Amino acid sequence: MNTGFVDFFNPSVTGLTGRTVLQIIPSLGNGGTDRIVLAVAAALANAGVRSMVACEDGSGVGELQARGGIWIPFPAKTKNPIAMALNVQKLTRLIRGEKVDLVHAHSRAPAWVALGACHRTGQPFVTTFHNSHSLGGGAKSIYNSVMTRSNAVVVHSEFTASLISRQFPTVSQRTHIIEAGVDFQDFSPGVVSAERVSHLRATWGVSKHEHVVLLPSRFLTMKAAKPVLEAARILVARGLSRTKFVLVGDGLPRSQNARDIDSFIQKHSLQATVIRAPFCKDLAASFMSAALIITADVEPDAFGLTAIEAQAVGTPPVVGSNCAAAEAILSTPDVPAQERTGWRVNLDEPLALAEVILEALSMGASAKDSLSSRARTHVTKRCGIERMTAEVLSLYAGLLR
Repeated sequence: MNTGFVDFFNPSVTGLTGRTVLQIIPSLGNGGTDRIVLAVAAALANAGVRSMVACEDGSGVGELQARGGIWIPFPAKTKNPIAMALNVQKLTRLIRGEKVDLVHAHSRAPAWVALGACHRTGQPFVTTFHNSHSLGGGAKSIYNSVMTRSNAVVVHSEFTASLISRQFPTVSQRTHIIEAGVDFQDFSPGVVSAERVSHLRATWGVSKHEHVVLLPSRFLTMKAAKPVLEAARILVARGLSRTKFVLVGDGLPRSQNARDIDSFIQKHSLQATVIRAPFCKDLAASFMSAALIITADVEPDAFGLTAIEAQAVGTPPVVGSNCAAAEAILSTPDVPAQERTGWRVNLDEPLALAEVILEALSMGASAKDSLSSRARTHVTKRCGIERMTAEVLSLYAGLLR
């Protein structure tokens, strides 16, 4: 495995000026993977590279173009074998026609297409594991293995690198650990106005004097929500008040997940405590609206970006003990309690989660301020977007030498 510091203050370190780099992703929206793709695309454009992203339409396409990237409409979502075979031909023509020097795939279906195209053209091929659920076993193992068939495999955590090495031992020498980065121009207390925060809280129906325990997710599922719902049930039974649990994420209002969540809320009389809200694009304001962030992913998180961004605005996260997000915070037993920047907990134990939530909400003003300051300092030192993108660009340059 490869790790290391890159001198990102020196633009010439990349040696990529005049090159053409193509990233491919199913669609470009507002999720963690999408934000990483956008950051890399912008860094490439700033380095004098033709920065292209092939994908289906999405809410992030406008930002890509505004930051100097080139959008290539491409049916990258399809998992149909015949359509994927046709996509190999289409991508091969694109690589040759646009004189693409390197291709970077961020999802399995488009990775198979990119692998086939790069095999035909001879261009270097990079993959990134953004989701640890890509490491399933059984029949899925062959399909998932495409992410290891590249010239370089990027992961954002030791956690994911360890999972890959156990399932695909031969890929270790091509695995590059590049920690996910956050753009402090977007995620910083100084750039999020009080109006943005108060507007969002009002939208959720939260009053000024109430705490918010926030579960942010792109797609809200019962499996992700259940640990928080169980903890809310326990704490309300103990008499917790002046607190709202806000579950944020998209999903069809009449979907099974929505019905299951609403059923739990009604069964345990949590209507006055738990709020289900749609996905919020203003992530920084949503994090600053909360006293505590809980990252309860359906599958073990592969890079912990939510925990990093929460700390960047000074809101402490609670993360699962068996995920990449656990690496993104300082917590006991690795550091004394007074040096923590968040909490690790087994999310399968609702009582333990409830105790952590109560501890966080019970902190005094001085302790809260100290924790917020430590959290911001922690991520500022190690998780800047410039460091992440410079390491990615340095990897590209090394493959093109």
